[in-house]
Amino acid sequence: MRIKLEQLAQHLGKHTAPLYTLFGNEPLLMQEAADLIRHHAYRQGYTERELFVADQHFDWQNLLSAGSNLSLFGDRKFIELRIPSGKPGKEGGKAIETYCAALSIDTVTLVALPRIDKQGQTAKWFKALETTGTMIPVYTVERAQLPDWIGQRLAQQQQKTDNVTLRFLADQIEGNLLAAHQEIQKLALLYPGGELTFEQVKDVVLNVARYDVFQLADAMIAADAARFVRILNGLQGEGTAPPLILATLAESIRQLITIQQGVANGQSSVQLLQVARVWGDRQQLVMTAAKHTKPQSLIRALLHAATIDRMIKGVMPGDVWDELLRLGLRLVTKNPANALDRSGGLIS
Repeated sequence: MRIKLEQLAQHLGKHTAPLYTLFGNEPLLMQEAADLIRHHAYRQGYTERELFVADQHFDWQNLLSAGSNLSLFGDRKFIELRIPSGKPGKEGGKAIETYCAALSIDTVTLVALPRIDKQGQTAKWFKALETTGTMIPVYTVERAQLPDWIGQRLAQQQQKTDNVTLRFLADQIEGNLLAAHQEIQKLALLYPGGELTFEQVKDVVLNVARYDVFQLADAMIAADAARFVRILNGLQGEGTAPPLILATLAESIRQLITIQQGVANGQSSVQLLQVARVWGDRQQLVMTAAKHTKPQSLIRALLHAATIDRMIKGVMPGDVWDELLRLGLRLVTKNPANALDRSGGLIS
């Protein structure tokens, strides 16, 4: 059975499953969900704990033995299995299937996995975890949901603030929920419950945002100039390699071109998204961008990307970071020659 992360607390209040599986790539939310399951199991009498980390040298027989052996002291067991790679291999896969087929009523097991792609979720061992226990996918909090997430966290510590301040906070902590959690807790330590002003928040919260190249590409095709500039600044500050940034932006441009050409030829959007390798929530964003972006703008952007590639290779002179900025602003603004620069001013 699969449930949403926000349903976990309610589920635990009514039922104790013999097997829980967490999978995702958001460390804070994974940690909090695991803690919730551990504490619940402890309160239910599963006081003896065994932890296994399945690396390349792991002996899967140890897991099978732990699941079948009763505690020496008569206590019920809590077994935790972490698979950092998300790939147990052939032997591990069979061991997991065997383990799931013989779950003990005196044991609660927690399996922690990284993000598993759609192909990985079709594996027999993954299906065994899902069908015999309770599975909780842990998704990253998307940018659009981040202000609400922050508001909920503030409410848990009896604090609140207005929407403008929530959006400011979201800009400061985007992509780094662990640091975001610390900053929100800092507000609880410094101020009493109640309404927080913008000035109070601004004076306390550091800029702890952490960005990736895919967020940059999404900001570009969403025509969000301010966010594109902010993320590009962040990537430069973190030392992200320009070739990786360029490759990601160019791929997004090619996806839009592929979809536009397919639509013109009468192909279905479902088929086009598969051909362009666009998945999940990003599909609507890409389809909207393909509809509203002029084809000639995309062709010029792709030619611009080729020029930047020559700069990176040293074949042409130029400032690579400035040109990456101009490449993005070529698509997110009607007049890229009169757009925000990376310091918040205007570029000529």
